[in-house]
Amino acid sequence: MGITRIANVTGLDHIGIPVVMVCRPNSRALAVAQGKGTTLDAAKASGVMESIETYHAERVHRPLLYGSLHDLEADHRLVDVTRLNQPRDSAFHPDLPLLWVEGFDLIAQHHVWVPFEMVHANFTTPRPSGSGCFAQTSNGLASGNHLLEAVTHCLTEVVERDAATLWSLRGEAYQRSTRVDLDTVTDPECRRVLDLLEQAGMAVAAWELTSDVGIPVYMSMFCDRANASIGLVENYRGYGCHSTHEIALLRALTEAAQMRLTIISGSRDDLDPAHYRGRAAKGAPRQSVEWLDHDGTLRTFGDGDRQDFATFDEEIDWQLRRLEAAGIESAVVVDLTRPEFGLPVARLVVPGLEMAFMEWNYFATGERARHAQRTRGAQPTGVSA
Repeated sequence: MGITRIANVTGLDHIGIPVVMVCRPNSRALAVAQGKGTTLDAAKASGVMESIETYHAERVHRPLLYGSLHDLEADHRLVDVTRLNQPRDSAFHPDLPLLWVEGFDLIAQHHVWVPFEMVHANFTTPRPSGSGCFAQTSNGLASGNHLLEAVTHCLTEVVERDAATLWSLRGEAYQRSTRVDLDTVTDPECRRVLDLLEQAGMAVAAWELTSDVGIPVYMSMFCDRANASIGLVENYRGYGCHSTHEIALLRALTEAAQMRLTIISGSRDDLDPAHYRGRAAKGAPRQSVEWLDHDGTLRTFGDGDRQDFATFDEEIDWQLRRLEAAGIESAVVVDLTRPEFGLPVARLVVPGLEMAFMEWNYFATGERARHAQRTRGAQPTGVSA
């Protein structure tokens, strides 16, 4: 698959949370993947699997259809394109010929065709005909030891991006009310990561972003107290989603540490030089410090029912029921597993979920995001799972 190097970059920082970079120079997307974990082995597995799943999405070996929505809808079951993530300047119209790939709707329990643009990750040029209509990202792309494990990762990622978008639109009063009291976190793995951040001189905070879907989502943020004291302010954010609060928070904390090391190493293809100039400028916006200072009521961590599952089947069933309860009617999975490798990879397309927070200027907002804007400032209503 073209992976040439797995580099342990943990030592470029002084925090000690394991982070690796995985190089794949001939990638048709990003040439460097990142991985993180509470151990170096876990970080390596995380980075390698991310690189593997992207490779699979770059080279999709599945039958494709070519035609417009109007051409195909009479003889083929097509996804509801009106609820799909689109760029603000989308070129889509019902008579535009597109490439489509078939997936299986986990909620409706039937096969359905989705735009190929939302499934593949080949971002080289020239782009296939029909590109520029729908979101081209890695959202909902995941791998696992079993296809069901890959699907659970897909589900938590799309739910996480949706929750982050809605939270970002709800206004500062709402956002501050979701701040978590980290002193109430007792999970040993989370506490170990929090202790490492504290010992490294980081000011740390976390917020529960869980939406009406009810699957726990957290955002963590930290900044270096020493840098903040001299006006060099930077924050590092991470997001995490899982059926259990502890794993969701752990993912958010370790992703924030990964973000910091990604910036330090300069390894990502998509890091613009301006990104670094802004971080080096004195007198930078003090949003980090202001956000980390808190004088209000804090939310108890994991305050709600616990979800424990014996199998991935049970977990996926619960996740899908949570989506249905939030008004989501379709969740289409495309199996990208290649038989010559035998490494399960899946892509999930969920019409109706949001992802605009990834790039506000590029992605259009859907009905869920517009509702969040209309209810801006409303207080959380106990949506924790």
